[in-house]
Amino acid sequence: MSAALVLLCAATPVGAQESGWDWMIEPYAWAASIGTDMRTIDPPTEADNETSFSDIVKKLDGVFMGRIEGRNDNFGVFADFIYLGLAQEKQKRFLSTRTDLDARLLDAAFSVRLGGQREAGLDVFAGVRYIDLDLTTRFVPDNPSFQTRTIDLGKSYVDLLLGARYAWQPSERWGLALRGDGSLGDTKGTWSTSLMASYRTAHGSWLFGYRYLDGQFGNSNLDVDLNLSGPLLGYGFRF
Repeated sequence: MSAALVLLCAATPVGAQESGWDWMIEPYAWAASIGTDMRTIDPPTEADNETSFSDIVKKLDGVFMGRIEGRNDNFGVFADFIYLGLAQEKQKRFLSTRTDLDARLLDAAFSVRLGGQREAGLDVFAGVRYIDLDLTTRFVPDNPSFQTRTIDLGKSYVDLLLGARYAWQPSERWGLALRGDGSLGDTKGTWSTSLMASYRTAHGSWLFGYRYLDGQFGNSNLDVDLNLSGPLLGYGFRF
């Protein structure tokens, strides 16, 4: 993440630096439910899981989420990092499954404001979406006569990220922001959308809302659809 931030700062126009930048560091919590859908071609296998946030809390191996953003009147940069480690066991008819998920996602982008003010207006942004995914599912038959089978996907992906965000301020302290983006490259496509509200305080802002993220991954023999959705709460420290 630090390397991406260095690149973002290096990409900041000199003229923009002279006009002054506002920065915000935001640790946050995403109470996301997670859905996975895995399919193999040879031999034909299919597995799907839908895990609610209340169940995820009991099965978490580790989690970290944070965002940093800087902007002036015309330009902006941001980086958003998510790490999620999850282990889940499930009993199904005739067999049990164990799924281990380690996912790291980094968005890093440069934005341009197409009208409006520093705190409100339309931004378009372009950058990279990096995803490091390690997903393993073991199928253990109840009948020991049948063989245990493992599906494994461990791979890193780099996509071109494109998106837009519209922010507006209904009052001096309150703000709203709607964002949508998509990426394509090493993955088979990802997209996300979010609606966030903010409340300004003396040293920063409370931020809360809802986010949805969907991605398709895989290789020549495996297709994986992974989605996360749920409410989000964070606090942004401004400086």
